[in-house]
Formats: sequence, structure tokens, C-alpha cells
Amino acid sequence: MTNVAKHSKNTISVVVKESSDMKKKTDLAGRSVGTLANINTTGSKKILKELTNSGISMEQKEFGSMTEMLESFYNGEVDSIVISESSRSQITDIEAYANFDSNTRVVYQTSYKVENTDKANAVSNITTTPFNVLISGSDTRGGFDENGRSDVIMVATLNPKTGTILLTSVPRDFYVTTACDAGDGCMEGQLDKITHTGIHGTNTTKRTVEKLLGIEINYTFKVGFDTVTDIVDAVGGIDVNVEPGYECNNFMHAPGLSVHAGVNHLNGEQALGYARERYAYSEGDRQRTKNQQQVLMGIVDKITSPAIVTNYAQIMDSMSNTFSTTMSNDEISSLIKYQLNSNLKWKMEQYMVNGTGDTLMCAELGDAAYVMVPDQSTVTTAKNKINAVLAGKSADDVE
Repeated sequence: MTNVAKHSKNTISVVVKESSDMKKKTDLAGRSVGTLANINTTGSKKILKELTNSGISMEQKEFGSMTEMLESFYNGEVDSIVISESSRSQITDIEAYANFDSNTRVVYQTSYKVENTDKANAVSNITTTPFNVLISGSDTRGGFDENGRSDVIMVATLNPKTGTILLTSVPRDFYVTTACDAGDGCMEGQLDKITHTGIHGTNTTKRTVEKLLGIEINYTFKVGFDTVTDIVDAVGGIDVNVEPGYECNNFMHAPGLSVHAGVNHLNGEQALGYARERYAYSEGDRQRTKNQQQVLMGIVDKITSPAIVTNYAQIMDSMSNTFSTTMSNDEISSLIKYQLNSNLKWKMEQYMVNGTGDTLMCAELGDAAYVMVPDQSTVTTAKNKINAVLAGKSADDVE
């Protein structure tokens, strides 16, 4: 669980309309297929080569953007298109193609591995030295080793000497300059929503957050939907405090869930639904980010209690294969022992960078989409708050 896999998986599909007469791989022979000229070229080449090796030749037509390719597909200009499965959410986020999953189907699919370059920048002593952890929440449905968008981006700054944890959130639509290592396959130096960095692995998200905030990240913690439900259920549920005016009984991802003003006790599925909701709030993604922080604070409050800490091995076993972290087994054990010996009650602090909405070109889409343009003053404040906690001070003292 604490060993990050050497490779991640990318899955590529040839997609046709649901009404198409193409039912199996051999039906693709002689038909036309749309691909993207500058995006996901590795996957497109791989799947078309596999088809060619099987004696199935297709007429390829390249497009400059995702929306251009989709328009031609639905207009009947091409019989099929090649997509990366990690881009499905990008497609369905476009209002005109919200029903893409239901009115299309996959005729042929393949996967290939990409090297995972994420490594720890470990501190000398995790019980005495402050450190930063990137928490990246993936929206992938294809398995934990599948790359997908980073729909949760949060930096947890921990100072074990002062017992302080600062949670700094970056909204998924934050418009940033992408940073990555050579070979990550990302749009290095180009502007895009930060959520798209996860398509190229946690390391790309980490590098981009480091560049954005001007900080150093020591460890990463990649989670999926199952992580939230499993952790929350393993610790017996969590409590979240809902402010007056934020009551809700129409959660999109948790039908039947309702929360009232005051303290609410949530099980795993309810906590996940609460952390994912944005449409029920006028603040949209800003409120969802606050809810995510509340859920994480509820988890921290529960797992640092003596009753839970002493059973941590059993709890971690129950969450096997639901998350990965670059923090080592020894470092996790040291933190557990430190918590047991000190019975430290952590002080939780929160911050979120902010910005204004706009429609701008996104490198991964090859087209314009809704983004949040950063308010640089909030980015500076975030950096100052993180540095304050690392220096043994309180983030709340930073204006």
C-alpha cells in the first residue's frame, strides 16, 4: 500500500454511436476514425497499430481539438473516434455532450503502461520535522492504477512539533501553468485546468502545485472514491458541522442523503457524496472544496483518537488497494507511535486559493473551457501560510 506502482495504466478506446452497425472489432475495417492531432497521440498510435496488425485498416482523420472531433463524429463525418478513457469526464462536462456515455459504445479497447515517476522527498525525521503532503483525489473509474483527473488537490502541511495541520485547497478548475518531468507526456509550460494534470500521473500534479505555490512537496497521497468510503466506514463514521444556510437534501452523488445545520454523522457513502457535491450550492466548486476539507478534518479527528490509533493495522488492511502514498512504512509507523506516546490533539487550519471564472483555452482539450483565473494575492497568502506552519507558527496569524 505504501509502495507506489512503477507504472500507471492508460486505457484507449475506439468509440462509435450506440446506433452504429459496428458491433465488433472486425466491423471497423475500412471505416473512418477521428483522432486528436496533438493530444493523446501515443494512445491513438498504439490502438491503430494494434488494429492494423490484426488486418484492420481504418481511414484516419486528425482534429485540432476535442470539440472539433466530437462535432464531426456526431455529424457523421467520421464513423468512430479514439478517446482516452481518462478523458470521458472531460467530454461529459461539455454541456452538448453530457450524454456521451449513454449514446456511444466501445467497439475496441486496449491499455498500455506509462512509467510512474512519483518519488518522495523525505524529511530526516517525520516526528520532528515539518513536511508537506499532496493529497490528490482521482476521479478514475477504471481501477486504482488508472490515471485520471485530479478532482481533489489539497496540500496538507504538518508540523509535528506544534501539532498543527494546515489544509490548503486548490479548486479543480484553477488555471495554471503545467509542470512535469520529461517523459510524463504532459503539456509542459502550457495553461490548463489543474484537474487535467492527473491524467499524466500524480507526479505532474505535484510538480504543478509546487510551481504554483512556490513550495516543496515531500510526499504524495493518491486517493480514489473507494478510499473515502472505506476509511470513513473503518473508523465508524465521521462528524461534519454544517453552517446555517448550507442545509441540503438533494445530493447528486448520494441520493437520500440530507444534512442539517449543526453536527451531522456520516457513513462512508454519505461522506463521499458530501465531498463531491457542488451543484446544490450557489458557490459551486468553492463550497465543494470546503466540504472536502471538512471530511478530511473529520477523518483526522477520528483516526488520531487512542481507540482508533491502537487498531491502525486492522484499519489499514481494510483499505488495501484503495490508496497509495510515497510515505514509507517506517515513516507511517513512526507517526503512529508518536501519536500514541504524545496523544497529540492536532490543531486544524484551512485555506483555499481563489479566483474568477472565465472561458479560456485549455491545453489538454485543445479548446476553450470554463476555468478559474487565479487571484494571485490568494496564491501568495497560501504560500505564506504554508511557510508559517513549517516555521512553527500559526497560519491564522497570516493575513
